[in-house]
Amino acid sequence: MARKYFGTDGIRGLTNAGAMTAEMAMRVGMAAGRHFLRGQHRHRVVIGKDTRLSGYMLESALQAGFTSVGMDVTLVGPIPTPAVAMLTASMRADMGVMISASHNPFGDNGIKLFGPDGFKLSDEDEEAIEALIDGDDAELAQPAEIGRAKRIDDARGRYIHFAKTTFPADLRLDGLRVVVDCANGAAYSVAPEALWELGAEVISIGVTPNGLNINDKIGSTHPAALSAKVLETRADIGIALDGDADRLIVVDERGRVIDGDQLMATIAEGWARAGRLKGNGLVATVMSNLGLERHLAQHGLGLVRTKVGDRHVLERMRSSGYNVGGEQSGHIILSDYATTGDGLVAALQVLAEVKRAGRPASAVLHRFEAVPQILKNVRFAGGKPLEHDAVMAEIARAEAELADTGRLVIRPSGTEPVIRVMAEGDDRAQVEQIVDAICDAVRRAA
Repeated sequence: MARKYFGTDGIRGLTNAGAMTAEMAMRVGMAAGRHFLRGQHRHRVVIGKDTRLSGYMLESALQAGFTSVGMDVTLVGPIPTPAVAMLTASMRADMGVMISASHNPFGDNGIKLFGPDGFKLSDEDEEAIEALIDGDDAELAQPAEIGRAKRIDDARGRYIHFAKTTFPADLRLDGLRVVVDCANGAAYSVAPEALWELGAEVISIGVTPNGLNINDKIGSTHPAALSAKVLETRADIGIALDGDADRLIVVDERGRVIDGDQLMATIAEGWARAGRLKGNGLVATVMSNLGLERHLAQHGLGLVRTKVGDRHVLERMRSSGYNVGGEQSGHIILSDYATTGDGLVAALQVLAEVKRAGRPASAVLHRFEAVPQILKNVRFAGGKPLEHDAVMAEIARAEAELADTGRLVIRPSGTEPVIRVMAEGDDRAQVEQIVDAICDAVRRAA
């Protein structure tokens, strides 16, 4: 069933347009609140946000929606997405809400919903909430049953304490100079504090949010600023988070960017040596590099691939018993600790591996040479170009040419009329020719 409002990661869009208005946020609060009004106890929702200016508006609108149907609201202010998930479960709340558009520019915003277990909602829950959003029967609470709202001031401290408990008790970060880039987002306070409390010398950038500068040429999607700061300060390592701190990218002491594939390999191998790795491998998406798959195989570890999206990774982790998974983009899920991607917790596991090795980050974190990978997008006007005979013939020819030496991934975007064409293999020129040929075929068919 096609969903009207929910995308791959909650509801997201340009603020004050479409589904990102105050009116819609109130309707989402009313609908989600009604959906989770189960049992006779006093019901509660935890609401967090990142640092976007529009967060004030959406927070107030959601609060109005939830309280109007009889649900109490706990406001925790700017805090990472994984902190909302953690607090929802630890506070025995009925659900959690994160107001964030993750790595998008400040003009966008979004609403992410979590169930009482701290996991993102199932498709069935989202479909039920959508039906309530568009329904006519509001079923508002009686005057005496309207919800109350309370703001708690120690939410950041609770999350810092939780994050530190994931770091090995026998290690400290003393002697390690760490640059942390918080993208002027939700982790601007908690990430530097947690690293400092564990003993690191911390140099912070992206920690002066003003409502308009989140992800602005900074953070995990813009690592050049972090690389420059690491080289300038002669730091041992750099850590970049995104706007809601569920994504991690690392820079070594030479200023080189280390992506999620390398970081997942580092963590998985370390956990395997310690006897902690479940499933004898990890879960990643179809976009993770073939070099990762080959590297893991050389170490007796497997790689299970899913569709793009951290929710698909998590679903496979839960169903098959894995505890390490994620995406090349830096969403890393460590299910021993968290119910969603957590950039800070993942960073602490990476730092633990660097400390245990006693070697530079460049020697510890570059686990394999990535296979040349080319990704191009083709915009189309309508129809189903991937079902065109000429396109299917070109794809079949490419698959035969790559055979066992590479991979081909072709998929339509879930948010725009775009076909994404990705190929990888040992010969860069061959890979680029294959991608261009398929893109040309799609254009002719569109």
